[in-house]
Amino acid sequence: MRIGVAGVGRMGGAIAARFIEVGHAVTVWNRTPDKVKSLADAGANVAGTPAELAAEVEAAVTVLTNRDALAAVYEGPDGLLAGVGKGKLFVEMSTVQPQHQVALAEKVCAKGGIFVECPVGGTVGPARQGRLLGVVGARQDDFEKARPILDQLCRRVELVGPVGAGASLKLALNLPLLVYYQALAEAYLMCRHLNLDNAWLMEFLSETSGGPNVLKTRGPAIAAALDGNDTGALTFDVDLVRKDLMTILTEAKTRGATLPVVESVLAIYDQAAQEGWGKRDAAWLPAYWPSRGQRSSR
Repeated sequence: MRIGVAGVGRMGGAIAARFIEVGHAVTVWNRTPDKVKSLADAGANVAGTPAELAAEVEAAVTVLTNRDALAAVYEGPDGLLAGVGKGKLFVEMSTVQPQHQVALAEKVCAKGGIFVECPVGGTVGPARQGRLLGVVGARQDDFEKARPILDQLCRRVELVGPVGAGASLKLALNLPLLVYYQALAEAYLMCRHLNLDNAWLMEFLSETSGGPNVLKTRGPAIAAALDGNDTGALTFDVDLVRKDLMTILTEAKTRGATLPVVESVLAIYDQAAQEGWGKRDAAWLPAYWPSRGQRSSR
């Protein structure tokens, strides 16, 4: 199948590489051209504009940072909407508020395209392995059209309602994880005086009732961060976490809800960013907070 990926940052690049690996003819576009080089070397075609990408492919996948990026890539003069044809599939995987997905779906469908939102749980590693968790908002028949390619990205993909539903559930998926990194930091503060091996501690905590799945996969990298060692490739940085938490709070407000835990945790991520941690992986937060607590106690 001819598949386009517009937006090949860490996540989009991993998704494009996965599509190449499983045999699709892949075309890529990115606002900063240097990010497409490794994919071009792996066999991807490179489009000059989003409109050119949309015109060349049967399905276009987008993984973008926020609503402003969506507007630029879809609605600009050379945007994806300029390349929409009747029956062309668009799979949108960004983490944004539901209303933005609904508005974009209306514009794609008005031009005869098919729109499926599928934000995902998981980061770069699962994307490369086809092990993401997909939450789809779409009509049933549109979901069935997208499912063959989604099944190649996701270990599990679920239709959870019409367009907008996937965005709502994705925000719900992210919330406990982003809060957990701070909870783990505070738990570590309670036992670091025991001088236990951090790799052992992360593995042991992963077996407890309070240990989420992320500890089984990211535990070694968190231990390395606590030890001051190489943590491997960055996946989900603090600045992106802050963006997601602000999106969660904004969406909660539109629904008449307050989220005091999220508000408190966002303030902590903001502090970390102000102290130079914005481009570090959020999973390393347990290594930031103990050192900050040490400074604050002096």
